[in-house]
Amino acid sequence: MPDSIVISSDSTDDNANWKAPIESILGLPFSFNNFVKPLESGQITFQAILKAVSDARSIICIEFYMFKDDESGRKLAEILKSKAQQGVKIYLLYDHFGSFFTSHKFWSGLKKVGINVQVSHPFKWTSLRGYLYRNHKKLLIIDGKTVFIGGFNIADEYHGYLKKRKNRWRDTGIYIEGPIALIMLDIFRKSWSRWRHSFTEYYKHPHLIKDGVPVIPVFANSGKARRKMRRLFIFSIKNAKKNIFITTAYFFPSRRMLKALKASARQGIGVKLLLPGESDVMSVLYAGRANYKKLLQAGVEIFNYHGSILHSKTAVFDDTWSIIGSANLDKQSLRRNEESNAGILDNAFSRHMSDTFKRDLQYAEKIDLTTWMNRPLYQKFLEKFFGALMKKI
Repeated sequence: MPDSIVISSDSTDDNANWKAPIESILGLPFSFNNFVKPLESGQITFQAILKAVSDARSIICIEFYMFKDDESGRKLAEILKSKAQQGVKIYLLYDHFGSFFTSHKFWSGLKKVGINVQVSHPFKWTSLRGYLYRNHKKLLIIDGKTVFIGGFNIADEYHGYLKKRKNRWRDTGIYIEGPIALIMLDIFRKSWSRWRHSFTEYYKHPHLIKDGVPVIPVFANSGKARRKMRRLFIFSIKNAKKNIFITTAYFFPSRRMLKALKASARQGIGVKLLLPGESDVMSVLYAGRANYKKLLQAGVEIFNYHGSILHSKTAVFDDTWSIIGSANLDKQSLRRNEESNAGILDNAFSRHMSDTFKRDLQYAEKIDLTTWMNRPLYQKFLEKFFGALMKKI
């Protein structure tokens, strides 16, 4: 893995104010002695994934919402086939809806060389409403030592292989090396086994990193886990004392979360939201904008990202505590999806993520309340319409 950005442990006594409550909410402890590296573009992330998969020696576990058979998907598939022929065990779990247009021939080609391929949340006529629940994770675990996690999928739009689109999507991932990999491998094992397939690979000895950072998995694999994730986000907003920097691709939070954001801003905490200026899901874009007025009136600063589609999902609190992963602040992620996130309690990492957030603001337009109130009437109509619709779905 390239070392252009190295995050080493840098903690203060203030971290103790976060550690115990976070562990209590999630019901598990932090994993220490991990190396963490931010991956701040889809192209960087995909190149790192290709190299790491090429270097795998024993096992590769892949769990993605979207795995397309486009140029990105085929490049990764060819490496996976080669590793399978070398004796590496490979488990690939994809979401039925997210990968709906991926051809049967693509999956059968992987299976022919011994790759274990399984679909999650398949369509069933007997459970139409159940199809609303999706596996939205983006997770790659290699050899029980390294993990990739973030907002990216395996598709050209995330990794820069688009022929028609000028700009790549703006996304964020992280590379983690250390004992947290075994914990996430166990989470993957349970997810895989849920679909009635056996998973027998076990590792006894965690891979330790000297002077590493504390990491905790923030996964949502059930209704109970989603409630914990929601509680964690609301606690993090309420517990921040200086600043809150949130980037999300789809923004339609609950009333409790909106209330927490507004309350923090009114207390003088710098609450900044980086949201899409354009989106691939326009209904959610307009629904989220129905909340802009009240947030702006409370003192929340809102920025709309322009130039490419924003797909990152990151949150940084007080330059101390960060959550990076697949979960958006919308109803689908917070109440229906299976999600994969990593929480990092480290000042150096969080300061780096804050700096990245501020750099992204250079490509964003700050929303002014007066100007916003005078936006076109048709936009106000669409916001009310989709806002009401999203509440009912």
